[in-house]
Amino acid sequence: MEPISLTAALASFTDQWSPRIVTTVNDYDVRVAKVEGEHLWHTHDHTDEFFLVLSGELHIALRELAGERVVVLPKGSVFTVPRGTQHKPYAPVPSEILVLEPTGTSTVGDQHEEIPAHVDATRGHTLN
Repeated sequence: MEPISLTAALASFTDQWSPRIVTTVNDYDVRVAKVEGEHLWHTHDHTDEFFLVLSGELHIALRELAGERVVVLPKGSVFTVPRGTQHKPYAPVPSEILVLEPTGTSTVGDQHEEIPAHVDATRGHTLN
């Protein structure tokens, strides 16, 4: 195993909302993605979803018992969406994120609205 440059990993692809697996930790994938615009409303029934903003800014709309709210994550911020929480990421500017979730987790969750063409419904791609 050799060190992995996140800068090099992110430079190796251009697709938006199409994460690449940079490494695994126990049974979790560490994924990086380029994002811009809206993702889709979705829910992960059995796992939390951890976000770290590497560049740009990420907004995450949440539907919770108390109602809807949006968390804003500037560069360097982290946020965990609790399992079972319906959420919709949105990047108002081109951004890069790191996501930590169990290996095999779908990017569109267990429940989701119709998948738009710009969102890659995947369990993560390996780096080239």
